[in-house]
Amino acid sequence: MRISIFGLGYVGVVSAACFASRGIEVVGVDINEIKVNMLNNGLSPIIESSLPELLAEGKKNKLISATTNTAEAINSTDMSIVCVGTPSLPNGSLNTSYIENVCMEIGQALSTKKKQHIIIIRSTMLPNTMRELVIPTIEIYSKKTHNAGFYVAYNPEFLRESTAVFDFYNPPKTVVGADSEKVANKVLNLYEGLPGPKITTDIEVAEMVKYVDNNFHALKITFANEIGHLCKNIGIDSHKVMDIFIQDTKLNISPVYLKPGFAFGGSCLPKDLRAITYLAKKLDLETPLLNSILTSNSMQVHNTIKKIILFGKKNVGVAGFSFKEGTDDLRESPIIEIIEALIGKGYHLKLFDENVSLARLIGANREYINYHIPHIASLMVETLEELISHSELIIIGNKSKTFGKIIEARTDGQIVFDLVRIMEDSHAKTNYEGICW
Repeated sequence: MRISIFGLGYVGVVSAACFASRGIEVVGVDINEIKVNMLNNGLSPIIESSLPELLAEGKKNKLISATTNTAEAINSTDMSIVCVGTPSLPNGSLNTSYIENVCMEIGQALSTKKKQHIIIIRSTMLPNTMRELVIPTIEIYSKKTHNAGFYVAYNPEFLRESTAVFDFYNPPKTVVGADSEKVANKVLNLYEGLPGPKITTDIEVAEMVKYVDNNFHALKITFANEIGHLCKNIGIDSHKVMDIFIQDTKLNISPVYLKPGFAFGGSCLPKDLRAITYLAKKLDLETPLLNSILTSNSMQVHNTIKKIILFGKKNVGVAGFSFKEGTDDLRESPIIEIIEALIGKGYHLKLFDENVSLARLIGANREYINYHIPHIASLMVETLEELISHSELIIIGNKSKTFGKIIEARTDGQIVFDLVRIMEDSHAKTNYEGICW
């Protein structure tokens, strides 16, 4: 196996050294002759732990070489990995000129190559860059067709500066986006034996994954810093607080709450966010991240109302309007806000929630309906079948198992607007739309 690596910057040099250490012959490619000469001499153009030793070993074993000649690299290798930079432009968009230039050169080299070639992009790029820039550019300059004359895959990197070599050998996951399982598996073979899950997916999903990772990392750092400032100003050791916080792997450091869907509600989250942001104001502290959460949550409600209006259906059924399944708690349920908005706009509503029944409501919930939303009680129906027979548009508001029946029981003309992804395969149905998928 011989691979060419385009771009001898941070990711490219680390990848070259680590692949060579796994017995793969690597040809580095860069327009910078200084970098090329350094690699040819087994020297590292960047500072990174363990990298000089790996490069020296690769040179000694004749597994690493470098060139400025793209055609030479393409014709002597089976796969190419592109690791060129995608820096920010002043307006925040990505500068993809380096990607475009490399794809032009690769395309020109492929135009005379008889064997099929796989081009793997590792550069961080926004979703659809592969479809809209990479593939068309290679097709134009190679005069070949994607998935026939050449193949592409997107393989995001998860390397941190100063620990990049360690991260290469200990990846949290290896992700390959490709149009065919065969191509994806060929790319995954480069990482055979490394720990962590091996994931094949759509090209666009693979492109997006890196951005989700990095934005979540930025979110976590900012969240911790805002909590730190709050703690410091009331005399609490923030590290003690966060040390306890991260020990909860059931809810805090876990997949829970990380699936896109409708707005949050209930008696805890909104109340506690208001309290902590009030505390920050009282202390004259700026906490823009914490302050933005309720605003963003409200936008999810408003956007949902807009979408319902766009469906253009007046007979609407709401299946599930407690703030989550398995409870009859209506306090600060965002679905109630949707219902009230639709009532105000003249929609004909029917509501069903097996856990919200006036006969069983006691205490706070009975009082809440009687004093805050008495008009909603008259819209409730006793069975799901009544709701379905009334509705042109059915909104699924919580994840009660009962509501899975709606997808199959409705007629072809009835639309389902799903706020919770009641069934994993429901997106394939006709007249079905999910709020965030």
